[in-house]
Amino acid sequence: MLQEQSDLSLIIAQIVQKLKGSNLYAQLERQAWASLQRPEIKLESLKEDIKEFFKTSGWEKKLQNAVYSELTVFPLPSHPAAPPEHLKEPLVYMRKAQGSWEKRILKSLNSMCTELSIPLARKRPVGEQKELLNKWNEMGTDEPDLSLFRPVYAPKDFLEVLINLRNPNYENGDSLSFRTHLGLIQVPLKVKDIPELKEFFVELGLTTGQLGIDDSTQVPPELFENEHVRIGHKVLAEQDSAAAQQYIRQGSPTALRAELWALILNISGQPEDVLYYEQLKTNVIQHDLLVDSLIYKDVKLTASNDDYYFVFEDYLYQVLLCFSRDTSVLGHFAYNSASPPKSYIRGKLGIEEYAVFYPPNGVIPFHGFSMYVAPLCFLYHEPSKLYQIFREMYVRFFFRLHSISSHPSGIVSLCLLFETLLQTYLPQLFYHLREIGAQPLRISFKWMVRAFSGYLATDQLLLLWDRILGYNSLEILAVLAAAVFAFRAVNLMEVTSLAAAEAVLADLSTLKVMPLLQIFLFATVT
Repeated sequence: MLQEQSDLSLIIAQIVQKLKGSNLYAQLERQAWASLQRPEIKLESLKEDIKEFFKTSGWEKKLQNAVYSELTVFPLPSHPAAPPEHLKEPLVYMRKAQGSWEKRILKSLNSMCTELSIPLARKRPVGEQKELLNKWNEMGTDEPDLSLFRPVYAPKDFLEVLINLRNPNYENGDSLSFRTHLGLIQVPLKVKDIPELKEFFVELGLTTGQLGIDDSTQVPPELFENEHVRIGHKVLAEQDSAAAQQYIRQGSPTALRAELWALILNISGQPEDVLYYEQLKTNVIQHDLLVDSLIYKDVKLTASNDDYYFVFEDYLYQVLLCFSRDTSVLGHFAYNSASPPKSYIRGKLGIEEYAVFYPPNGVIPFHGFSMYVAPLCFLYHEPSKLYQIFREMYVRFFFRLHSISSHPSGIVSLCLLFETLLQTYLPQLFYHLREIGAQPLRISFKWMVRAFSGYLATDQLLLLWDRILGYNSLEILAVLAAAVFAFRAVNLMEVTSLAAAEAVLADLSTLKVMPLLQIFLFATVT
């Protein structure tokens, strides 16, 4: 009990410290001073009167949302004497694996620099700055020669690293469990089984109304959809992040989704946020980074060739180029197992005082990175708002899909959860695919790393991401990946090679997410 209280007081102290540096704190302070002029504020009951004023004027709700937002990304309480790296990742072998993977990425980036004789960063000449500013809203028309650039890495390279991951303290003798022999992921992490997943995703049950199912059946929509929309308007009127997160577990009505996501992510679009985005834009216009070419190349290779997303090419450049300059993103490395790469000012190699983070946000884009932004373009058409939503989605969720950690929403746990579900509930299929050299994870990994973006139809993808936000967890990606295999099991049992299995699962654009999840979780005999 005492331990819980000390944990709680530690969390409160850290959140207060974090909020003290925020814009909201300054606004609350201004409001408190201004309220002193009001007749209802009495000196003898000053504290209570100001609290009451905050409550009635809506500022208390804003503070609650800010605290709730901090709690959703807050690392689990650890021992007070634990070093900072334990907050990043408690398991030493995971930290080491992440460290060596980062070295590989940096080596790849540096070798590209050397080969092409291109600096990591340079100031643009004035003429080039003007040209970029003039075509800022139509960068997609630009056709720079990117043939010599290559993505720093692709998901399949990352998968090979995860396959070779081992816990040195784990007995690798003959007594290994049967499951460990079958799957590609060989690390012992605790993942949920179907009964635990049923409990966790209880609102997805067959008896609960769902957007993504009940709005497309023969049942008159007023029985569920109209009522759900009415409650949605009420949630938005209340401006309560926690209520919005609970509400969205049953899916978000299309018309309310943009506002609900912004409320859950605690993004209000203040004038200073627009100004911050403009500062990032100025930075892009003034300086050219090597990662800019990687971003261009990635957008050209992925979103530009996608039937749903090619129209958003300009938005993607704007958001991703600004993202690469945003030093506020560095804050998430406090709870991310990864560390931002460092570079040194020319001629000062190895001298720490001359070390800078490169790129400034600490995130090197990989093949497919732009697909994290593309679906959001359907919801937000104002670049600074789109940018803020993406940045918050990234520092809450997406970073976990390309860093090595033991977190339940980390990519290692998702891979293990996927393999465990398939092996436990579809053992014949799993064994058959393994025998023909078509390990299921080799097919599903790319879906999970991209959070299914670019694989599902957009309306279905947004219904899936509703649930990621609603449950504050990425585990649903592994469940959906297993559900897709279950859905195509009959065809997959006929295939005799990896290429044939990939062909069966090549097109997911016709799949309906919610029925698949419900059938797999709640209609499968366990």
